[in-house]
Amino acid sequence: MTKIRVLIADDSKLNRDTWTYLLNLDSRFTVVADCGDADKAVELASDKRPDVILMDINTPVFAGLEATQKIRKQQPGSQVISISSYSQPLYVKKMMQMGAMGYVTKNSSREEMLHAIMEVSQGNKYICNEVKDIISEQALNGETSNQPDVNSITNRELEIINLIREGCSSKEIAGRLFISLRTVEVHRHNILKKLKLKNTASLINYINSSVAFV
Repeated sequence: MTKIRVLIADDSKLNRDTWTYLLNLDSRFTVVADCGDADKAVELASDKRPDVILMDINTPVFAGLEATQKIRKQQPGSQVISISSYSQPLYVKKMMQMGAMGYVTKNSSREEMLHAIMEVSQGNKYICNEVKDIISEQALNGETSNQPDVNSITNRELEIINLIREGCSSKEIAGRLFISLRTVEVHRHNILKKLKLKNTASLINYINSSVAFV
């Protein structure tokens, strides 16, 4: 049986080593390379041509989003599974828009990750149970109507949302992203407008809601 070739992109060497060890123990998989940043992932995807790429999106400035988009354009035969600590469906939507075929949170089990790799390698989309449970909860609570369209949120706005969630001020966000304070304020205004929210407090509540961003 031909093994599924896997590339691991994660800024944690421990995570890379752990998954390399676990996957290589399984006769269905072989890890062809690993790297610690998104730019290297794009380079290795072109060089190694893996079947599946495990892409950590929690790298600085959400580089995994752009890397996924580049990989899908340059190497369409490689399927990307996003690995994230975020369970909000907003991140799932953005990764799928960038071309990812799967989304698995870091709370997922080893068995679910292996299942996700198998599914994606066969051309099927896969969303982990944790995210699906959030979507189901919202549907059961009747909260799917009149929700803002999060598809219009840009990658830069998503970066800023994440930094707001971390408690960063506009000045701190400007310094982290190397943009002007005025630009940050414009982005914050646009985010609130797109999400139909009144202020930062409501944005934080919205972000942290267990059923937000579906």
